[in-house]
Amino acid sequence: MPGLMSRILPKDASFFDTFVELAENIHAGSQALVHMLENYTDPEIQAGAIKALEHKGDNLTHALMTRLNQTFITPLDREDIHELASKLDDVVDLIDAAASRLVTYRVHTIRPGVAELARTLHEATGMVVSAVRELEKHDRVLEFCVEINRLENDGDRLCRALIAKLFDEEKDPIQIIKWKEIIEAIETSTDKCEDVANVLESVVLKSG
Repeated sequence: MPGLMSRILPKDASFFDTFVELAENIHAGSQALVHMLENYTDPEIQAGAIKALEHKGDNLTHALMTRLNQTFITPLDREDIHELASKLDDVVDLIDAAASRLVTYRVHTIRPGVAELARTLHEATGMVVSAVRELEKHDRVLEFCVEINRLENDGDRLCRALIAKLFDEEKDPIQIIKWKEIIEAIETSTDKCEDVANVLESVVLKSG
């Protein structure tokens, strides 16, 4: 009977539109973080702009979850919809965490290499957008996921190098703690992009 009902009743395809909105929002967040790190002039305002994107992501996720509970036939498995929305939201949460720490920790000067790590994150979120846009048709999703995984590896290497350099150069233990947290927040956001890719791969492979 469930199979018959799924053929008779229309599926709500608007979930795909919301996924694209969520992906574009994290991409905007990573772009704002890059701009903040490369043009560190008014961190409170810059972090506030990123916080607004984090709130937007929360609202989109909440609306999607509400619609999920109200929709009888969904275009993807319910657990996949929930997981994908959650993983996308995680990315912008970590971007916001990095920006907020810059303000909270009273950072005055950006360490060399940190903006490069953020640019790697921005590339990864761009690949997330590309993959999510193709999710409904399943075209090239796996190809974009491979690129996300590569960028996550690049981010991991950059993170390790930045932290090693931090311990080599910085003598103030408080500064080490501050910057280690900021760097790891950016790198963890890249990890979360890989988590998104893993969900996308699972969805495509299950439907293939």
